[in-house]
Amino acid sequence: MRRMMLLYLALIAALPFAVLAAVLPVNSYRAQGIDGLDCDGPASVLLFALPVLLIYGIGAILLYRNRRRRFHFAAALCCTAVFCVVGWNAASAIRESHGDASIEACA
Repeated sequence: MRRMMLLYLALIAALPFAVLAAVLPVNSYRAQGIDGLDCDGPASVLLFALPVLLIYGIGAILLYRNRRRRFHFAAALCCTAVFCVVGWNAASAIRESHGDASIEACA
């Protein structure tokens, strides 16, 4: 019981970082309407995304293991949804940082 409470508190504490990791643009210049290369954008996304992916991935696994309780199962689905959204933004950041133009200009 105490371990689950700590897990829920960790998930709630990581929620603001998850929102930042999901909302931060990969290329801040493109978000402003400027067609330019942003060398720091992918790193700022990954700075928040990697810990969030770790916390919510572990949370989804631990909560799914005790899926007989409906609340734990619903929380596991929410953790999986957050994991997928943040993972999509992190994958976009990695694609942006490994593009042909960024390899030449940001080296």
